[in-house]
Amino acid sequence: MTKNLRPGDKVTWGTSQGQTKGVVEAKVTATTKIKGHTAKASEANPEYKVRSDKTGAEAVHKPGSLRKAR
Repeated sequence: MTKNLRPGDKVTWGTSQGQTKGVVEAKVTATTKIKGHTAKASEANPEYKVRSDKTGAEAVHKPGSLRKAR
């Protein structure tokens, strides 16, 4: 589990296709819709907007699903 990520941090996360690498774009602290999904983030429970290095796709993930890349 990774906390206190910042924009520009390199991270990895799991998908149905395997591990994906990308970069944190923003900390999300309010309910946000992205690609038909509603991320119910808050100040107390933030999530992170990330962009895949491979596809350029954006997604919002909970901090527990992200790991800092080496």
